[in-house]
Amino acid sequence: MKAKTMRILFLTPQLPYPPHKGTTMRNYYLIAHLAARHEIDLLTVVESEDELRRSTPLTTLCRRIEGVAVPKRSLSRRAADTLFSPWPDMGLRLWSPAFATRLDAWRTDGDYDVVQVEGIELARYVLQDASSKRRHAKRARSEQYVFDDHNCEYLLQQRTFETDLHALGARRWIGAAYSFAQWRKLCTFEASICRAADHILAVSGADAAALQRLVPGLGVTVVPNGIDVESYATFIPDPSRVGHLALTGEGTTGLVFTGTMDFRPNVDAALWFAQEVLPLIRQEEPGVRFVVVGQKPHRRLDTLRGRDDVTLTGAVDDTRPFIAKAVVYIVPLRIGGGTRFKILEAAAMSKAMVSTSLGCEGFAVKHGQELLIADSPREFADAVIALLRDPARRAELGASARALARACDWKNIIPKVEERYVKREA
Repeated sequence: MKAKTMRILFLTPQLPYPPHKGTTMRNYYLIAHLAARHEIDLLTVVESEDELRRSTPLTTLCRRIEGVAVPKRSLSRRAADTLFSPWPDMGLRLWSPAFATRLDAWRTDGDYDVVQVEGIELARYVLQDASSKRRHAKRARSEQYVFDDHNCEYLLQQRTFETDLHALGARRWIGAAYSFAQWRKLCTFEASICRAADHILAVSGADAAALQRLVPGLGVTVVPNGIDVESYATFIPDPSRVGHLALTGEGTTGLVFTGTMDFRPNVDAALWFAQEVLPLIRQEEPGVRFVVVGQKPHRRLDTLRGRDDVTLTGAVDDTRPFIAKAVVYIVPLRIGGGTRFKILEAAAMSKAMVSTSLGCEGFAVKHGQELLIADSPREFADAVIALLRDPARRAELGASARALARACDWKNIIPKVEERYVKREA
């Protein structure tokens, strides 16, 4: 069924351009593909007005764009909120009277069919509107709120708490206490959002099931993360872009991991691999190097600086040159939720991968078919070593991974979103 043209208002927690990490990638490509058939407005949160001046592709895709400055919260305010507020930190982080005012004004004159809320940080605006008398008046125009839950956040915090609880060190116990408090608050908050929105999108069947445990009988549409396969599959690396890295084997970097490196699951993954897995690999393959690619490396990663077998790149303009130069792409995640764009990026570039079970959660993959799955340090090390020594096996896994990426091309995913809009309209 061909979707009718609709007027859609996107609310995003940051400007979705450039699409350089999970949140911005999902938001940008949803907007880009939906804009081909629908009218899109974008109300977003920005650090500065300069961001909007740099958003040339979005200005072409969207009928109008406005950015509201990110609200400021002091450390003392955050600490007090953690202890005393019923709201989770993610419900407070981007709460802004200015944003609420602009949203109300846009909804009054926008005549929207859909208001799509991207991620939990902006979901409190749904709760506010659900309790407003104006909400019921809007029903006559069939306006619907769609909540796109990029991660099942209560589950992510639960897993973070459980990981920190079993770690050594006072700092990890502090982190465990914080995650426990956020987990319990998020259970209530996320359930309230799911009840208030007209429909829920989740990125995986696992996340959908977790949300349904919070709200039995909840209707959830799985809209997985996607990728523009062609832009990765046809990429030709420029050797000068990564020439500063020490290379190994076949003129390539050894083991590559990409992600936003102040995100706790990515920090934990990099540390676990570097401290517990990499030494086992280097006992048998001493020339191997671990390259961590991503912006804003957290101070916990400072322990890796100075090691001759680890490189932290910091922010890069494009992750593709680094993925292209990987012998093996690794996904050593032990905490988190949702589905990972990093899997799709490596798959689109036909890379052999080793992942934990959690790292590839939400994808229809099998151990030994699209990638290798290993959860203990010894198993992970053995899987990497086996691939380093077997180019034919790497090529075989890479080809199967490319097929996975093709199935997740955005052009195959967008119709699922449009189908949900049409069903609600009907």
